[in-house]
Amino acid sequence: MNKLPSDNDSVPTHWWHRISESKIQCDLCPRFCHLSEGQRGLCFVRGVEDGAVRLFSYGRSSGFCIDPIEKKPLNHFFPGTPVLSFGTAGCNLACRFCQNWDMSKSREMDTLTQQATPEMIAHSAQQHRCRSIAFTYNDPVIFHEYAIDCAIAARELGINSVAVSAGYVCPGPRKEFYKYMDAANIDLKAFTEHFYHRICGGHLAPVLDTLEYLRNETDVWLELTTLLIPGENDSDNEIANLSRWIHEHLGPETPLHFSAFHPDWKMLDKPPTPARTLSRARKIALAAGLHYVYTGNVHDPEGGSTWCPNCGTLLIERDWYRLGTWGLDAKGRCQNCSAPIPGRFESHPGDWGARREPITLSVPRNAP
Repeated sequence: MNKLPSDNDSVPTHWWHRISESKIQCDLCPRFCHLSEGQRGLCFVRGVEDGAVRLFSYGRSSGFCIDPIEKKPLNHFFPGTPVLSFGTAGCNLACRFCQNWDMSKSREMDTLTQQATPEMIAHSAQQHRCRSIAFTYNDPVIFHEYAIDCAIAARELGINSVAVSAGYVCPGPRKEFYKYMDAANIDLKAFTEHFYHRICGGHLAPVLDTLEYLRNETDVWLELTTLLIPGENDSDNEIANLSRWIHEHLGPETPLHFSAFHPDWKMLDKPPTPARTLSRARKIALAAGLHYVYTGNVHDPEGGSTWCPNCGTLLIERDWYRLGTWGLDAKGRCQNCSAPIPGRFESHPGDWGARREPITLSVPRNAP
């Protein structure tokens, strides 16, 4: 689609099938919403119109911003470079602790105040010297068609595409989607079915399946994030089980980020995650054999930096999103012991720093 949408525009989709004369099943994610004419799925942006499932958020965004790639978070994917980030509205999970609830839980299309074709996004990323574009703020699974078209346009200009996702997607659309992605950070929200069912309104197994698919059947660079919530998913036992599963099924070189929770949305009764909890989780994961474990949403230069698992040398120093010491050679190896460090690296880091720069790609839809 190379034109801006009008207020009533929607685009056709193909991950659905009819289950009765009056009902259609959406096959994009494991929710398998059963929809009648005029109904929207739980995600709100996909629904039935004229007897077919259509996407209602194509070409619309809640805003565009240039971020450091480390904010996604991706620590092994072109460190220090800028990424053009954007999202739409809606989500296919119902996490009570959502940190972006104003966008992901929105049921108002007026949230989507900016418009942009995939070509506009790709050219804007090029103009602002972004190494990548990122689908974030809400899950790109639900704007599948728009994200793929943006990734295709970006790839034509040599720009990478990054998916920040919960990984809650069916195998068919997953394969189609990640064919066009270069990197992903997947939220592994917890390591119990109880947590996923009670707090997220979903299931754990499809997420683990997505993680194994990305690691074993694609070339997509993969990092994981777990938001630790006091009293919910931060026990030593659960963190150890999660870490052992990653080690066994994804490999010890898969980067894992433990991030701090802040009370929001429908979980205001929990305190913020103490920094010591993240440090404890990091030690447990390292003891389980993972090589690259990070802390996030707290000031922790040691936990935010990359260290050589072979000799202990500081490889990439991070203070929040600012990079300091750079200990990699031109081939992405430790300068001290020559151990190869997994990831996507260039001979020198980027210099974007910690800046967050909102940009406008088009005239707002509700402008006079």
